[in-house]
Amino acid sequence: MKNDEKFKIGLIGCGRISKNHFEAIEQTEAFELVAVSDINEERAKEAGRKYKVKWYKDLEKMLDETPMDIVAICSPSGLHSQHGIAAAKRGVHVLTEKPMATRLKDADNLIQACDNNKVHLFVVKQNRLNTTMQLLKRAVDNNRFGKIYQAAVNVFWTRPQEYYDLAKWRGTWEFDGGAFMNQASHYVDALEWLIGEPESVMGMTATMARNIESEDMGAAIVRFRNGVIATINVSMLTYPKNYEGSITIIGEKGTVKVGGIAVNKIEKWEFEDYDDDDKLIMENNYNPPNVYGFGHLAYYQNVAAVLQGSQEPNTDGRSGRKSLELILGIYKSSQTGKRVALPLDL
Repeated sequence: MKNDEKFKIGLIGCGRISKNHFEAIEQTEAFELVAVSDINEERAKEAGRKYKVKWYKDLEKMLDETPMDIVAICSPSGLHSQHGIAAAKRGVHVLTEKPMATRLKDADNLIQACDNNKVHLFVVKQNRLNTTMQLLKRAVDNNRFGKIYQAAVNVFWTRPQEYYDLAKWRGTWEFDGGAFMNQASHYVDALEWLIGEPESVMGMTATMARNIESEDMGAAIVRFRNGVIATINVSMLTYPKNYEGSITIIGEKGTVKVGGIAVNKIEKWEFEDYDDDDKLIMENNYNPPNVYGFGHLAYYQNVAAVLQGSQEPNTDGRSGRKSLELILGIYKSSQTGKRVALPLDL
């Protein structure tokens, strides 16, 4: 590809999260949006007209008729694998929203399809790219905590019944999953990204207030191979609005809490030894427009750099699979009432 040529990108699923993708595509010089598709014809037509591109109701037709280098998948979670495989078989790179699937076998099938067809598979985990989280990751990598003892993740948000009623797939096991699989999946990913490989998990979930199949709240205890014990507390029932998305790490030589509404504010930062990063704390706090933050743009910039051959992927298929496996372990533990060993025995 010549330097002045752009990667042609199509988008599948023009619902709630697609806005973040459209904005990131517009702001990334390396990409050119060429087509959109959605089973809701009016939604597809509206997006097509707004961004002045071809629109389709049938994604297979879009993939066959419109040449593209990569496709962004923003459809219901349970369809991500199916849609990604359809693109991979046509030699199109795949960028999928989280989670990459709702079942491990579907995630594995997607990874295999991308491997077989020699295309990249990117899984959006934009919270890793928050300035606050980059500082925390650097502190972990530089061993500033010494021995890490404990970690805690809290996702206290609200999703009213109207949110689930907007689309029939929301809150279903087949296409969505619940609070852990959907809203908290970025935080499960961040926990593994920071702490390491989990050894086992105990989970308890419940559907307390919403009329849905899956859970609207729950808690989990994770033991990691390095001995760290972590807790994950999730609720979509917080009154009256989204309250907190945080991660706390407690170590031998340091304590940090990155909180705010969506890990956007460093609320506690204390280490035994000084580092120049300590001066950056206040300037890296920010106010995101919503719980999605600003990370989609940075994610797309990394994808472009990977396609250009200058960077490695921030989150590929195998990395995206890890958080899915831990979430499924939480669900299995909740269903059986037992501690579940990881990796899952399939």
